[in-house]
Amino acid sequence: GVSTRVTDGLAILEVSDTGHGIPDSQQKEIFEPFFSTKEPGRGTGLGLFIVSQIVQEHHGRVEVESEEGRGTTLRVSLPRDSSP
Repeated sequence: GVSTRVTDGLAILEVSDTGHGIPDSQQKEIFEPFFSTKEPGRGTGLGLFIVSQIVQEHHGRVEVESEEGRGTTLRVSLPRDSSP
């Protein structure tokens, strides 16, 4: 599912699934360039790295919550525009 909300000066986007989940040992690695659990030739492992870089450039952060066998939630938090 996808949800959005605004709270404490942040715009938050959450994307959740009910898939296999991500093992604890891999949760920090998923944001590294070229990290992939797919077979060779089935992806470059750049997707979450690029998302993370774009969000950081906008002074935000990306967080992951996952439990094996229950699914994963990725949360993107971006500061709301405070310009006049």
